[in-house]
Amino acid sequence: MTSLDDRKNAFENKFAHDAEFRFKVEARTAKLLGLWAAEQMGVTGDEAATYAGTVVASNLEEAGFNDIKRKVRGDFDAKGIAVSDHMIETMTETFFEEAKTQLA
Repeated sequence: MTSLDDRKNAFENKFAHDAEFRFKVEARTAKLLGLWAAEQMGVTGDEAATYAGTVVASNLEEAGFNDIKRKVRGDFDAKGIAVSDHMIETMTETFFEEAKTQLA
């Protein structure tokens, strides 16, 4: 019975580790996208970091990245920044890969 318990514990530990890694990657992706968006809007320094934090917080609304893309799109539109949805999608994918590399 011990080997089954060991396998169960190993599986549970791997699942927990993978879930934590996914959460960290999503948060890092949102932060990187937020910093990029801040740069596009001419926001720098502490204000850019604060803005990136709001993008990270918006990622908690739903699974995936649609919530952060909607936030950035809305902020770009409000400031009159001409960045396409395709560019936002591309940057999100780029930052997702970068976040995985940074955290690996």
